[in-house]
Amino acid sequence: MGLIAMSERDLQRIEVLSKVVAGRMTLVSAAHVLDLSTRQVRRHLERLSTGGAASIRHKAISRPSNNRISDGVRDYAMTLVRERYADFGPTLATEKLAARDGLQVSRETLRGWMSEAGLWLSRQQRRTFHQPRLRREAYGELVQIDGS
Repeated sequence: MGLIAMSERDLQRIEVLSKVVAGRMTLVSAAHVLDLSTRQVRRHLERLSTGGAASIRHKAISRPSNNRISDGVRDYAMTLVRERYADFGPTLATEKLAARDGLQVSRETLRGWMSEAGLWLSRQQRRTFHQPRLRREAYGELVQIDGS
């Protein structure tokens, strides 16, 4: 059997449930520690006894989201943005994709795609810095400038 990736919460659940199985902790106190109902703790104990520690892990780990935008739509949108809207920000590009091309994509989704492709930088990344002023040799020394 291979390694199973688990979160800290799942590891804590296994530890507490093993204490309940060993008789060092009551079901009610385990429910209080895990912030679950006693019925849920009983369900977890049943799953632990039938499927082992791996059954405590969440079943949706490593599965793609149900609301995920397909790669084809993403590639099409990024092709349009590169060809027509490369100098636009994500908000305007989203509006133009919806109005001209009939492609509805969230502004934040398009912002992530554009920044990943290098087409858009956040305001903090675009910030330019001023060259620092050279310090004077002596304390209190002034520079005289003729303003006429």
